[in-house]
Amino acid sequence: MNVGYSLCFAALSFAVLTACNKVPDTAHNIEQSRITENAGIAAPIAKKIRHEMSIHGDTRVDNYYWMRDDARKNEAVIAHLTAENTYVDRTMAHTKALQDTLFNELKSRIEKDDNSVATKKGDYYYSSQTRGDDEYPIYVRSKSSDGNNQQVILDVNELAKEHDYFAVTGIEVSPNGHLLAYGEDTLSRRIYTIRVKDLVSGERLADTIEGSEGDVVWANDNRTFYYIKKDPQTLLGYQVYRHTLGTPQADDELVYEEKDTRYYTSIGKSKDHQKIYIYHESTSASGVSVIDANDTGALPKRFIEREPELEYSIKKHGDWYYIVTNLHAVNFQLMKVHQSQAHDKGHWQTVIAGRDNVKLEDIELFKNHLVYKEREMGQTRLTIRDLRNQNEQVIVFNDPTYMVDSYGNFELDNPRLRVYYSSMTTPDTHYDIDLISGEKTVLKQRNVLGDFTPSNYASERIYVTTRDGVDVPVSLVYRKDKFKKDGSNPLLQYGYGSYGATMDPRFSSSRLSLLDRGFVFAIAHIRGSQMLGRPWYEDGKLLHKKNTFNDFIDVTKSLVAQKYGDKERIFAMGGSAGGLLMGAVVNQAPELYSGVIAAVPFVDVVTTMLDTSLPLTTNEYDEWGNPNEKVFYDYMLSYSPYDQVKKQAYPHMLVTTGLHDSQVQYFEPAKWVAKLREYKTDNNLVLFKTDMEAGHGGASGRFKSLQDTALYYAFMLDLAGYQQ
Repeated sequence: MNVGYSLCFAALSFAVLTACNKVPDTAHNIEQSRITENAGIAAPIAKKIRHEMSIHGDTRVDNYYWMRDDARKNEAVIAHLTAENTYVDRTMAHTKALQDTLFNELKSRIEKDDNSVATKKGDYYYSSQTRGDDEYPIYVRSKSSDGNNQQVILDVNELAKEHDYFAVTGIEVSPNGHLLAYGEDTLSRRIYTIRVKDLVSGERLADTIEGSEGDVVWANDNRTFYYIKKDPQTLLGYQVYRHTLGTPQADDELVYEEKDTRYYTSIGKSKDHQKIYIYHESTSASGVSVIDANDTGALPKRFIEREPELEYSIKKHGDWYYIVTNLHAVNFQLMKVHQSQAHDKGHWQTVIAGRDNVKLEDIELFKNHLVYKEREMGQTRLTIRDLRNQNEQVIVFNDPTYMVDSYGNFELDNPRLRVYYSSMTTPDTHYDIDLISGEKTVLKQRNVLGDFTPSNYASERIYVTTRDGVDVPVSLVYRKDKFKKDGSNPLLQYGYGSYGATMDPRFSSSRLSLLDRGFVFAIAHIRGSQMLGRPWYEDGKLLHKKNTFNDFIDVTKSLVAQKYGDKERIFAMGGSAGGLLMGAVVNQAPELYSGVIAAVPFVDVVTTMLDTSLPLTTNEYDEWGNPNEKVFYDYMLSYSPYDQVKKQAYPHMLVTTGLHDSQVQYFEPAKWVAKLREYKTDNNLVLFKTDMEAGHGGASGRFKSLQDTALYYAFMLDLAGYQQ
């Protein structure tokens, strides 16, 4: 249920900024204005049909269970969702001019003609480009680093012309450079059809693979590839097939089937192109199976047998494997083993020992160098080690808090490391770093159009002590000339806190539309992530999950107490599992927030986790617990947002979903909104918008998604009292 956010940006005129800073004197005036403007607009009231569910001697009644329609064709359900969308449109109609202004701002900050930084793979340099008002990228390649004589290998705009939604994934060129395989999704259910294009003739081959994850790994014969097929019911990728070009999909060979539904399956290839990997990953254990990339009849062999609670990943370097693992190291360590002895952990040798206060996150290998990424006190760093003499150098950046990661390092003999860098005040920057000298060369920094000056903004990293004495990191950003630390600024607090996913502070051009209007933006790095190492995750899952919610609430209280935000204009936002966070928070402490945005929220925890026919259920037991066991049932029930809705006042809420969401089914938020309306004791708004074409990631295309962002921002700005 992970969800990622891509926020974009644009410029404001002084007149618009001035008009948008007319703030009423009191929160009472804001509230009265909202109610008056929306008088006479009735919210949809869902019918109630009693549905009982019993387990462990406990019976729950779900009056809105009828909203579930797996086929997405039930007339009553579609009519209800349509009525909800109409209600949003009518209720937010008075913000239409503001939404248009915001959308134009967001769009105008984006460079219409833009090129990505090229990455070398084999004989070519690959990159993508966007042009004009095109929604989608064009993928190109060239035999020279300067991009001369580019060849278009895939124009996604052409492919998407006849579709309301279109997504491409798994773009992979064959080893000889002649063929291109890619997956396409036209429904947003993340079920991909694999196509193959001949890059010499420009023609598309007849080969068509249905029902896949979309990713492809080529064997070295240039006519065989591996792919993952999805279970049509659970949408879990669980079977790895081998396809030979020119043969029907029905003849494809099943080379691996995952029998344990706790594991996700993915595929990849070693940097030296000699091995194909099948990755097995659950919430608490992982493993790898290996296939000879030169033998199209080879079957996968386990690197080692899987073990409960043992996690590891491998990278090949000559005759050796380097292993990032939690073996005897809660925050992971780096080990290595000769390939002839890989199956025996007794032969694994320590390269970088595990440490209690530093988490080893990833490595990158080159001919003579090892690059490793660590996290200490919430901050990542990159270190280059010369494998010939063991000398090391740490790559230094200037921002107080930032994110940095390597990407596109496909060649073992490359003398440079490619990295991506961003902070809350520094736009996305791409560097090449010399592996010997450590010298950084800026290849590209995102160009933020309009009147943007980085020095106008400031970011901070503070720590908040929670109710149980734990210090939670918080990343903050604001515009210097708009911020006064006197409790007068509106504040938006974002959080996620699940799956060990760490939301590093990074730049968002669209966020400037809030900062320029005086908002403070805060990321609460709550337990459930790995911001402070693996124990930080363990303390925010299973029977410790409530720490996630308590952390978020305690951060809010502290930010108000420290005068970072106006207590009458505090907003919260989260998506997917972060939407669960929003649901739990508004049940526990609704009085803290003026408005809450919950995007594609996972809110019906118990019902979903008891239904093995749904995607992401059994393989999520190690994250949330298995409610078939009473101890987990009772605990999950005690915080499940849907089950814990009660008769009390709730903040204004905007809830969004996609009809075709394959991660969090649309009916979870639909039911939640209906129940909130039934129980809440206030006159505040509960708005529910369904994208009838999209899924978990929202609208496709680089500009369409900005309409959702404009709606989110208008919702908050309106409640904060800004007028246009």
